[in-house]
Amino acid sequence: MFHRRRFALLALSTLLLFSLASAQDQKEGPAPRFRAKTMAGESFNNESVKGKVVLLEFWTTWCPYCRREEEMIDEIDKEFSPKGLVVLAIDVGESKKIVKQYLQDNPRSCKIVLMQDTNLAAMYEAKSYPIYVVIDREGNIAGTQRGAAGERGLRDMLKRAGLEGGE
Repeated sequence: MFHRRRFALLALSTLLLFSLASAQDQKEGPAPRFRAKTMAGESFNNESVKGKVVLLEFWTTWCPYCRREEEMIDEIDKEFSPKGLVVLAIDVGESKKIVKQYLQDNPRSCKIVLMQDTNLAAMYEAKSYPIYVVIDREGNIAGTQRGAAGERGLRDMLKRAGLEGGE
């Protein structure tokens, strides 16, 4: 009985450490080649965002963490877009009808992309939400956060990409 408890505790500890390690911001290499079209019809790709910082937010309408951080993402978009930030909020796995209805009730100011209008969700293995990815002006990934990042976490990733603002 003691050995089973010890094994269970060890397994739980290992799982917790792995979860924390995978949730940390990561410094990675060049961003993969992408394409994205917003619901408003704007098109983006690696070439069109060259010289800008890009914040990718992978979200869903049913995700409570995504809902909680929507206003913060929109505020960051407003604050940093004059400094060269492009925010693309990619809804993953939901129909255009569902997203349109959601946005009627919960308007957002950032650019909304549907999964069928981009190849980004597959590239970043978006299966849990939210996921944030910041791409710097040179096209390199400055940080990745799986799970709710909070304002401080997002600002830290933006700072690593060369953007700073008032807090």
